[in-house]
Amino acid sequence: MQIGIDSFALAYDDAQVGLTPADHMRNLIDQIAYADEVGLDVFGVGEHHRKEFLDEAPAVILGAAAARTKRIHLTSAVAVLSAVDPVRLFQQFATLDLISQGRAEMVVGRGSFIDAFPLFGLDLGDYDALFAEKLELLLTLRDEEHPQWSGQHRPPLTGQGVYPRPFQERLPIWVGVGGTPESFVRAGLLGLPLMVAIIGGQTHRFRPLVDLYREAGRRAGHSPEQLTVGMHSLGYVADTTKEAVEDFYPGFARVMTDIGKERGWAPMTRGQFDAQLGPKSAWLLGDADEVAEKILRHSEALGGITRVTFQMNAASVPHAKLMHATELLGAKVAPILRKERSPALA
Repeated sequence: MQIGIDSFALAYDDAQVGLTPADHMRNLIDQIAYADEVGLDVFGVGEHHRKEFLDEAPAVILGAAAARTKRIHLTSAVAVLSAVDPVRLFQQFATLDLISQGRAEMVVGRGSFIDAFPLFGLDLGDYDALFAEKLELLLTLRDEEHPQWSGQHRPPLTGQGVYPRPFQERLPIWVGVGGTPESFVRAGLLGLPLMVAIIGGQTHRFRPLVDLYREAGRRAGHSPEQLTVGMHSLGYVADTTKEAVEDFYPGFARVMTDIGKERGWAPMTRGQFDAQLGPKSAWLLGDADEVAEKILRHSEALGGITRVTFQMNAASVPHAKLMHATELLGAKVAPILRKERSPALA
Protein backbone atom coordinates (compact mmCIF):
# COMPACT_ATOMS: atom_id res chain seq x y z
CA MET A 1 0.00 0.00 0.00
CA GLN A 2 1.25 3.46 -0.88
CA ILE A 3 1.16 6.18 1.75
CA GLY A 4 1.33 9.91 1.25
CA ILE A 5 0.32 13.43 2.26
CA ASP A 6 -1.99 15.97 0.64
CA SER A 7 -1.61 19.67 1.38
CA PHE A 8 -3.82 22.68 0.76
CA ALA A 9 -0.87 25.04 1.37
CA LEU A 10 -2.51 26.78 4.30
CA ALA A 11 -1.45 30.42 4.46
CA TYR A 12 -0.96 30.48 8.25
CA ASP A 13 -0.23 28.23 11.22
CA ASP A 14 -0.75 28.43 14.96
CA ALA A 15 2.86 28.97 15.98
CA GLN A 16 4.28 31.60 13.66
CA VAL A 17 1.62 34.13 12.78
CA GLY A 18 4.26 36.55 11.46
CA LEU A 19 5.34 34.33 8.57
CA THR A 20 4.84 35.66 5.05
CA PRO A 21 3.26 33.69 2.19
CA ALA A 22 6.78 33.16 0.85
CA ASP A 23 7.81 31.62 4.19
CA HIS A 24 4.84 29.25 4.15
CA MET A 25 5.61 28.23 0.57
CA ARG A 26 9.21 27.50 1.50
CA ASN A 27 8.02 25.39 4.41
CA LEU A 28 5.74 23.41 2.12
CA ILE A 29 8.53 22.67 -0.35
CA ASP A 30 10.73 21.63 2.60
CA GLN A 31 7.98 19.25 3.76
CA ILE A 32 7.67 17.66 0.32
CA ALA A 33 11.44 17.19 0.15
CA TYR A 34 11.40 15.64 3.62
CA ALA A 35 8.54 13.32 2.67
CA ASP A 36 10.72 12.08 -0.17
CA GLU A 37 13.67 11.66 2.19
CA VAL A 38 11.73 9.57 4.73
CA GLY A 39 10.33 7.27 2.05
CA LEU A 40 6.72 8.33 1.51
CA ASP A 41 5.23 7.35 -1.84
CA VAL A 42 3.24 10.39 -2.90
CA PHE A 43 2.66 14.05 -2.11
CA GLY A 44 -0.36 15.94 -3.41
CA VAL A 45 -1.18 19.65 -3.56
CA GLY A 46 -4.79 20.77 -3.72
CA GLU A 47 -6.35 23.68 -5.58
CA HIS A 48 -8.36 26.46 -3.99
CA HIS A 49 -9.03 30.08 -4.85
CA ARG A 50 -9.41 31.50 -1.37
CA LYS A 51 -7.42 33.76 0.94
CA GLU A 52 -6.71 30.95 3.43
CA PHE A 53 -4.71 28.87 0.94
CA LEU A 54 -1.69 29.28 -1.34
CA ASP A 55 -2.44 26.41 -3.74
CA GLU A 56 -4.01 28.33 -6.61
CA ALA A 57 -1.27 27.02 -8.96
CA PRO A 58 -0.48 23.47 -7.78
CA ALA A 59 1.62 22.50 -10.81
CA VAL A 60 4.01 25.35 -10.06
CA ILE A 61 4.44 24.21 -6.46
CA LEU A 62 4.96 20.60 -7.55
CA GLY A 63 7.48 21.70 -10.18
CA ALA A 64 9.56 23.39 -7.49
CA ALA A 65 9.28 20.21 -5.39
CA ALA A 66 10.31 18.03 -8.35
CA ALA A 67 13.65 19.80 -8.50
CA ARG A 68 14.32 18.89 -4.84
CA THR A 69 13.09 15.28 -4.83
CA LYS A 70 14.16 12.02 -6.44
CA ARG A 71 11.57 9.30 -5.84
CA ILE A 72 8.26 10.54 -4.51
CA HIS A 73 5.25 10.81 -6.86
CA LEU A 74 3.83 14.33 -7.20
CA THR A 75 0.14 14.86 -7.82
CA SER A 76 -2.74 17.30 -7.74
CA ALA A 77 -5.16 16.73 -4.88
CA VAL A 78 -7.46 17.62 -6.58
CA ALA A 79 -7.16 19.69 -9.74
CA VAL A 80 -10.52 21.44 -10.13
CA LEU A 81 -11.04 20.24 -13.69
CA SER A 82 -14.41 21.96 -14.16
CA ALA A 83 -12.73 25.36 -13.89
CA VAL A 84 -9.62 24.89 -16.02
CA ASP A 85 -8.81 24.39 -19.69
CA PRO A 86 -7.83 20.71 -19.99
CA VAL A 87 -5.20 21.58 -22.61
CA ARG A 88 -3.38 23.89 -20.20
CA LEU A 89 -3.76 21.43 -17.33
CA PHE A 90 -2.32 18.61 -19.44
CA GLN A 91 0.58 20.81 -20.57
CA GLN A 92 1.38 21.79 -16.99
CA PHE A 93 1.47 18.22 -15.71
CA ALA A 94 3.28 16.91 -18.78
CA THR A 95 5.94 19.53 -18.05
CA LEU A 96 5.99 18.43 -14.40
CA ASP A 97 6.42 14.86 -15.60
CA LEU A 98 9.48 15.86 -17.64
CA ILE A 99 11.01 17.78 -14.75
CA SER A 100 10.42 14.88 -12.35
CA GLN A 101 11.38 12.23 -14.93
CA GLY A 102 8.13 10.33 -14.72
CA ARG A 103 6.79 11.04 -11.23
CA ALA A 104 3.81 13.27 -12.08
CA GLU A 105 0.19 12.25 -11.60
CA MET A 106 -3.18 13.99 -11.53
CA VAL A 107 -6.17 13.55 -9.29
CA VAL A 108 -9.00 15.48 -10.94
CA GLY A 109 -12.31 16.37 -9.39
CA ARG A 110 -14.95 19.05 -8.99
CA GLY A 111 -13.72 20.43 -5.66
CA SER A 112 -15.65 21.18 -2.49
CA PHE A 113 -15.70 24.98 -2.94
CA ILE A 114 -17.32 26.94 -5.77
CA ASP A 115 -15.05 30.02 -5.74
CA ALA A 116 -13.45 29.10 -9.07
CA PHE A 117 -16.73 29.39 -10.99
CA PRO A 118 -17.32 33.15 -10.68
CA LEU A 119 -13.55 33.78 -10.77
CA PHE A 120 -13.23 32.22 -14.21
CA GLY A 121 -16.61 33.32 -15.53
CA LEU A 122 -18.25 29.89 -15.40
CA ASP A 123 -21.90 29.07 -14.78
CA LEU A 124 -22.40 27.00 -11.63
CA GLY A 125 -25.40 25.44 -13.36
CA ASP A 126 -22.93 23.66 -15.65
CA TYR A 127 -21.15 22.10 -12.65
CA ASP A 128 -21.47 18.46 -13.73
CA ALA A 129 -21.54 18.97 -17.50
CA LEU A 130 -18.26 20.90 -17.40
CA PHE A 131 -16.52 18.17 -15.46
CA ALA A 132 -17.76 15.33 -17.65
CA GLU A 133 -16.81 17.07 -20.89
CA LYS A 134 -13.43 18.25 -19.67
CA LEU A 135 -12.55 14.82 -18.31
CA GLU A 136 -13.31 13.34 -21.72
CA LEU A 137 -11.02 15.90 -23.35
CA LEU A 138 -8.25 15.39 -20.79
CA LEU A 139 -8.21 11.64 -21.45
CA THR A 140 -8.17 12.31 -25.20
CA LEU A 141 -5.17 14.61 -24.77
CA ARG A 142 -3.35 11.91 -22.82
CA ASP A 143 -3.79 9.40 -25.63
CA GLU A 144 -3.56 11.57 -28.75
CA GLU A 145 -0.85 14.01 -29.77
CA HIS A 146 -3.07 15.53 -32.50
CA PRO A 147 -6.60 15.22 -31.08
CA GLN A 148 -9.81 15.58 -33.02
CA TRP A 149 -12.39 16.66 -30.44
CA SER A 150 -15.48 18.83 -30.06
CA GLY A 151 -17.77 19.69 -27.16
CA GLN A 152 -20.22 22.27 -25.83
CA HIS A 153 -18.03 24.28 -23.46
CA ARG A 154 -14.80 24.76 -25.43
CA PRO A 155 -13.81 25.40 -29.04
CA PRO A 156 -13.02 22.17 -30.93
CA LEU A 157 -9.58 20.71 -31.53
CA THR A 158 -8.97 19.82 -35.15
CA GLY A 159 -5.63 18.07 -35.06
CA GLN A 160 -3.46 20.73 -33.43
CA GLY A 161 -0.42 19.27 -31.71
CA VAL A 162 -0.57 19.36 -27.89
CA TYR A 163 2.88 19.63 -26.31
CA PRO A 164 4.96 18.77 -24.46
CA ARG A 165 4.29 15.06 -24.29
CA PRO A 166 4.93 13.61 -20.82
CA PHE A 167 7.88 11.46 -19.80
CA GLN A 168 5.52 8.57 -19.03
CA GLU A 169 3.75 6.87 -21.90
CA ARG A 170 0.39 7.43 -20.16
CA LEU A 171 0.26 10.09 -17.48
CA PRO A 172 -1.63 8.61 -14.49
CA ILE A 173 -5.03 10.27 -14.01
CA TRP A 174 -7.15 9.48 -10.95
CA VAL A 175 -10.70 10.66 -10.31
CA GLY A 176 -11.28 12.23 -6.91
CA VAL A 177 -14.80 11.64 -5.58
CA GLY A 178 -16.87 12.49 -2.52
CA GLY A 179 -20.21 10.79 -2.03
CA THR A 180 -22.09 11.05 -5.33
CA PRO A 181 -22.95 7.62 -6.81
CA GLU A 182 -22.79 8.99 -10.36
CA SER A 183 -19.16 10.01 -9.82
CA PHE A 184 -18.19 6.50 -8.69
CA VAL A 185 -19.93 4.92 -11.67
CA ARG A 186 -18.35 7.34 -14.14
CA ALA A 187 -14.85 6.54 -12.87
CA GLY A 188 -15.58 2.82 -13.12
CA LEU A 189 -16.92 3.06 -16.69
CA LEU A 190 -13.76 4.90 -17.70
CA GLY A 191 -11.49 2.42 -15.91
CA LEU A 192 -9.73 5.17 -13.98
CA PRO A 193 -8.23 4.77 -10.51
CA LEU A 194 -10.43 6.19 -7.78
CA MET A 195 -9.43 8.45 -4.89
CA VAL A 196 -12.22 8.56 -2.32
CA ALA A 197 -12.25 11.62 -0.06
CA ILE A 198 -13.77 10.56 3.26
CA ILE A 199 -13.75 13.62 5.48
CA GLY A 200 -16.15 12.40 8.11
CA GLY A 201 -18.32 9.55 9.26
CA GLN A 202 -17.56 5.85 9.18
CA THR A 203 -15.53 4.40 6.35
CA HIS A 204 -17.65 1.31 5.79
CA ARG A 205 -20.56 3.51 4.68
CA PHE A 206 -18.63 4.14 1.45
CA ARG A 207 -18.37 0.45 0.59
CA PRO A 208 -21.60 0.37 -1.48
CA LEU A 209 -20.27 3.27 -3.56
CA VAL A 210 -16.91 1.58 -4.07
CA ASP A 211 -18.77 -1.57 -5.08
CA LEU A 212 -20.70 0.51 -7.64
CA TYR A 213 -17.38 1.69 -9.05
CA ARG A 214 -15.95 -1.81 -9.32
CA GLU A 215 -19.13 -3.25 -10.83
CA ALA A 216 -19.37 -0.46 -13.40
CA GLY A 217 -15.74 -1.03 -14.32
CA ARG A 218 -16.20 -4.77 -14.59
CA ARG A 219 -19.23 -4.37 -16.85
CA ALA A 220 -17.24 -1.97 -19.03
CA GLY A 221 -14.56 -4.63 -19.50
CA HIS A 222 -11.85 -3.19 -17.27
CA SER A 223 -9.60 -5.55 -15.32
CA PRO A 224 -9.57 -5.57 -11.49
CA GLU A 225 -5.97 -4.33 -11.64
CA GLN A 226 -7.17 -1.14 -13.35
CA LEU A 227 -9.88 -0.48 -10.81
CA THR A 228 -7.69 0.59 -7.92
CA VAL A 229 -9.02 2.54 -4.96
CA GLY A 230 -7.27 5.07 -2.77
CA MET A 231 -8.52 6.87 0.31
CA HIS A 232 -7.93 10.48 1.34
CA SER A 233 -8.82 11.51 4.88
CA LEU A 234 -8.01 13.98 7.59
CA GLY A 235 -5.07 12.62 9.52
CA TYR A 236 -2.17 13.50 11.76
CA VAL A 237 0.38 11.39 13.63
CA ALA A 238 2.18 12.28 16.84
CA ASP A 239 4.19 10.43 19.48
CA THR A 240 0.99 9.76 21.44
CA THR A 241 -2.68 9.75 20.50
CA LYS A 242 -3.40 12.40 23.14
CA GLU A 243 -0.80 14.70 21.60
CA ALA A 244 -2.17 14.12 18.08
CA VAL A 245 -5.69 15.04 19.16
CA GLU A 246 -4.65 18.10 21.15
CA ASP A 247 -2.42 19.37 18.32
CA PHE A 248 -5.11 18.96 15.69
CA TYR A 249 -8.32 20.04 17.38
CA PRO A 250 -7.92 23.82 17.95
CA GLY A 251 -6.98 24.78 14.40
CA PHE A 252 -9.36 22.35 12.77
CA ALA A 253 -12.30 23.53 14.87
CA ARG A 254 -11.51 27.10 13.91
CA VAL A 255 -11.32 26.26 10.19
CA MET A 256 -14.59 24.31 10.27
CA THR A 257 -16.32 27.07 12.21
CA ASP A 258 -15.17 29.67 9.68
CA ILE A 259 -16.40 27.55 6.77
CA GLY A 260 -19.62 26.95 8.67
CA LYS A 261 -20.33 30.67 8.71
CA GLU A 262 -20.47 30.53 4.90
CA ARG A 263 -22.53 27.35 4.71
CA GLY A 264 -24.92 27.77 7.61
CA TRP A 265 -23.31 25.24 9.97
CA ALA A 266 -23.14 25.65 13.73
CA PRO A 267 -19.67 26.13 15.25
CA MET A 268 -17.75 22.89 15.74
CA THR A 269 -17.69 21.63 19.32
CA ARG A 270 -15.19 19.37 21.04
CA GLY A 271 -17.89 16.74 21.38
CA GLN A 272 -18.46 16.69 17.61
CA PHE A 273 -14.73 16.42 17.04
CA ASP A 274 -14.26 13.58 19.53
CA ALA A 275 -17.15 11.67 17.94
CA GLN A 276 -15.05 11.37 14.78
CA LEU A 277 -12.18 9.63 16.57
CA GLY A 278 -13.72 6.17 17.01
CA PRO A 279 -12.15 2.99 15.60
CA LYS A 280 -14.51 2.91 12.59
CA SER A 281 -14.45 6.63 11.80
CA ALA A 282 -12.46 7.86 8.82
CA TRP A 283 -10.13 10.30 10.55
CA LEU A 284 -6.56 9.06 11.01
CA LEU A 285 -5.45 10.78 14.21
CA GLY A 286 -3.25 9.02 16.73
CA ASP A 287 0.13 7.47 17.34
CA ALA A 288 1.80 5.46 14.58
CA ASP A 289 0.54 2.03 15.65
CA GLU A 290 -3.04 3.16 16.11
CA VAL A 291 -3.11 4.97 12.77
CA ALA A 292 -1.60 2.03 10.89
CA GLU A 293 -4.11 -0.39 12.41
CA LYS A 294 -6.95 1.95 11.49
CA ILE A 295 -5.79 2.20 7.88
CA LEU A 296 -5.75 -1.58 7.58
CA ARG A 297 -9.30 -1.70 8.96
CA HIS A 298 -10.35 0.94 6.45
CA SER A 299 -8.81 -1.07 3.64
CA GLU A 300 -10.75 -4.15 4.65
CA ALA A 301 -13.96 -2.12 4.98
CA LEU A 302 -13.57 -0.81 1.41
CA GLY A 303 -12.61 -4.14 -0.12
CA GLY A 304 -8.94 -3.21 -0.46
CA ILE A 305 -7.15 0.08 -1.08
CA THR A 306 -3.81 0.67 -2.74
CA ARG A 307 -3.10 4.19 -1.47
CA VAL A 308 -3.92 6.34 1.55
CA THR A 309 -3.18 10.06 1.80
CA PHE A 310 -3.31 12.28 4.88
CA GLN A 311 -4.71 15.80 4.92
CA MET A 312 -2.70 17.17 7.84
CA ASN A 313 -2.55 20.93 7.41
CA ALA A 314 -6.28 21.69 7.41
CA ALA A 315 -5.78 22.31 11.13
CA SER A 316 -3.01 24.95 10.93
CA VAL A 317 -0.61 22.68 12.84
CA PRO A 318 2.79 24.39 13.22
CA HIS A 319 5.40 23.53 10.62
CA ALA A 320 7.77 21.83 13.05
CA LYS A 321 5.00 19.47 14.15
CA LEU A 322 4.02 18.74 10.54
CA MET A 323 7.62 17.79 9.81
CA HIS A 324 7.67 15.42 12.80
CA ALA A 325 4.37 13.88 11.67
CA THR A 326 5.87 13.42 8.20
CA GLU A 327 8.82 11.63 9.78
CA LEU A 328 6.54 9.33 11.77
CA LEU A 329 4.55 8.44 8.66
CA GLY A 330 7.71 7.40 6.84
CA ALA A 331 9.59 5.78 9.72
CA LYS A 332 6.76 4.01 11.57
CA VAL A 333 3.41 3.95 9.76
CA ALA A 334 4.60 3.08 6.25
CA PRO A 335 6.66 0.03 7.33
CA ILE A 336 3.64 -1.45 9.13
CA LEU A 337 1.42 -1.02 6.09
CA ARG A 338 3.98 -2.51 3.75
CA LYS A 339 4.53 -5.50 6.02
CA GLU A 340 0.97 -6.27 7.13
CA ARG A 341 -1.32 -6.11 4.14
CA SER A 342 -5.00 -6.59 4.82
CA PRO A 343 -6.65 -9.81 3.54
CA ALA A 344 -8.36 -7.82 0.80
CA LEU A 345 -4.98 -6.76 -0.56
CA ALA A 346 -3.13 -10.07 -0.12
